[in-house]
Amino acid sequence: MNPTSTPAGLSTERRVPGFGGFNRTLLGIEIKRRLRNRRTLVFTIAFPVIMLIAFGSQYKDTPIDPTFPVSSGGTSVTAFIMINMAVYGAMLASTSAGGAVAIERAQGWSRQLRLTPLTPAANIAVKIIGGLAVGLLAVLGTFAAGIVLGVRMELHIWILAGLTAWLGSLVFTALGLLAGYLVPSENVMQFMGPVLAFLAFFGGLFQPLKTMAPALQRIGVWTPTYGLGEIARAPLTGDAFNWAAAGNVLLWLTLFSTGAALAFRRDTKRV
Repeated sequence: MNPTSTPAGLSTERRVPGFGGFNRTLLGIEIKRRLRNRRTLVFTIAFPVIMLIAFGSQYKDTPIDPTFPVSSGGTSVTAFIMINMAVYGAMLASTSAGGAVAIERAQGWSRQLRLTPLTPAANIAVKIIGGLAVGLLAVLGTFAAGIVLGVRMELHIWILAGLTAWLGSLVFTALGLLAGYLVPSENVMQFMGPVLAFLAFFGGLFQPLKTMAPALQRIGVWTPTYGLGEIARAPLTGDAFNWAAAGNVLLWLTLFSTGAALAFRRDTKRV
C-alpha cells in the first residue's frame, strides 16, 4: 500500500463542530477564570463602588430637580453618579477581554487553539461573553451600592439604565480586543487603564460635561463614553432620546470592531 494513500472510507477533511466549537463548557471555564482573577474583580467591580461611595454619598440629599426634594420622593444626584459609575465599571470589565487575548497570544495558547476544532471567531465570542458576565457584576454591584446609599428610582429606570450600561459596553469590548491584538501583553492593561480614565473624564462620567471649559466640551462630545453615558442617563433625567449620542456609539462600535477584525485577521495569518 502506498504510504501516502488514504484508506478507503477514511476522510481527511477536518470537520468543525457546530457554532465553531462554541459550547457551554468552554464558556463556563472562561467565566470561572475571570472570577478567579482577583485583581480584575477588584479593579472592575470594587473601584466603581468606591468611587460612588466617595463622591456620591455627599449628594444623597441633593435632588436632581430642585422643585422635588429627596424627602418628598425626588431622585438624588447620587443616582446620576451611580449610573455614571455603572457605565465606567462595565467599560473596565469589557475591556479586560483584550487583556485576556493578549496574554494568550504571548503564551502561545492562540497557536495551540489552532490545532483544535475551535474556530478563532468562537474563541473571541467566548472572550466577549466572559467580559459581559463580569460587566454585569460591575453594574449590579454599583447599583447595590446605590441602594445602600439611599438611591430610589422607578423600576423601568433601573432596568433601562442598567441594560444600557451593560450592553453598551460592547463598544469597549471591541476597543479592548483591538488593543489586545496590537499592544504587547505585558503592556495592554497598563495602556488601557489611562485610556479609559481619559475617556471617562472627557466623556462626562467623572463630572458633568457642561461644567467643563467650552473647548473640552467640544472634545468630549466625540468620545464614545459621552454617547453611552447620555443614553444610560436619559431614563433618569427624562431627556428625549438623543439620536446624536446613539450615532456616536454606533460610529465608535463600527470603528473599533473593524479595527479589531483587521488586527485579528493579521494575527491569525501569523499563527
